[in-house]
Amino acid sequence: MKKLFLIIGAPGSGKTTDAELIAKNNEQISHYSTGDMLRAEVARNTPRGQEINQYISKGEIVPIKIVIETIVNAIKASENDIVIIDGYPRSIEQMMELDTYLQNTPDVRLTSVIEVEVSEETARDRVLGRARGEDDNNEVFDNRMKVYMGPLEEIRDFYKEKDLLKVISGEGTIDEIVSEMESFLKARI
Repeated sequence: MKKLFLIIGAPGSGKTTDAELIAKNNEQISHYSTGDMLRAEVARNTPRGQEINQYISKGEIVPIKIVIETIVNAIKASENDIVIIDGYPRSIEQMMELDTYLQNTPDVRLTSVIEVEVSEETARDRVLGRARGEDDNNEVFDNRMKVYMGPLEEIRDFYKEKDLLKVISGEGTIDEIVSEMESFLKARI
């Protein structure tokens, strides 16, 4: 049985960095970032990558079918039974599609959804400070925040009702955040 942990958070919340460090510290945990997987596809300039880029370059959500296929392939390919995926879900439709997938896949269980919570000011400073690509500018950031915040309450409520949501502050140091998240994960494994 594979145990799946999802990490959600605003752009710049640190969710990918946190998850990377946890996986690095624990060889029995695999980590996949939906954003990194999608950006890698864009970088390969495949037809799918070009399609994905049409959405990413505007800060819009990539179609569910593409994202679900990416996530399912990552879970199946994982050598480990503990899988962390960050940056998913970003919409009610994505959440429901994953829920349907998990209901029909008895060998994968969603163990927890961790939200890394940061202020918009912190998120903006981090995103614009890192400037990884053309999608890291004020206009795109504003749209990404709007897209993230829109369904957030409904996503929180859905996972709270299932007793799966854990909120962690992303305002501390990386060491503090990773330590808290890692302790929580280990308690659930």
